[in-house]
Amino acid sequence: MVATQVLALTSGSRKEAIARVRLLPGTGAITVNGKAFDVYFPTSPLRSMVRQPLVAANAESRYDVIVKVTGGGVAGQAGAVRHGIARALLETDEGLRPTLRKGGFLTRDPREKERKKYGHKRARKGFQYSKR
Repeated sequence: MVATQVLALTSGSRKEAIARVRLLPGTGAITVNGKAFDVYFPTSPLRSMVRQPLVAANAESRYDVIVKVTGGGVAGQAGAVRHGIARALLETDEGLRPTLRKGGFLTRDPREKERKKYGHKRARKGFQYSKR
């Protein structure tokens, strides 16, 4: 294996998903968990979500991205990858901060799943009240 220069090594997270992102100089190839990016994320909204920081920074064809992502579902993983890519781009060029901040790519989405409460069927749904 040929050793390539890693420009940035960052992590991103969303819900229960955590993505470890490596940014390399290259042609714009994105690999997620050893699979091609288009194979791993099956729908176009998820694909475009992952590409958003690269598009905002005009860096789609400058870098190769290698991602290891664990936990959560596909949408949460896509959000985690987006967050990680934005952080990696920021490490390579600090001048991108206003652009990435304006797009909201640097802010970790704080929303998490609400826990189930005792006496309820789910987090918020209780039992149907019957007066008679």
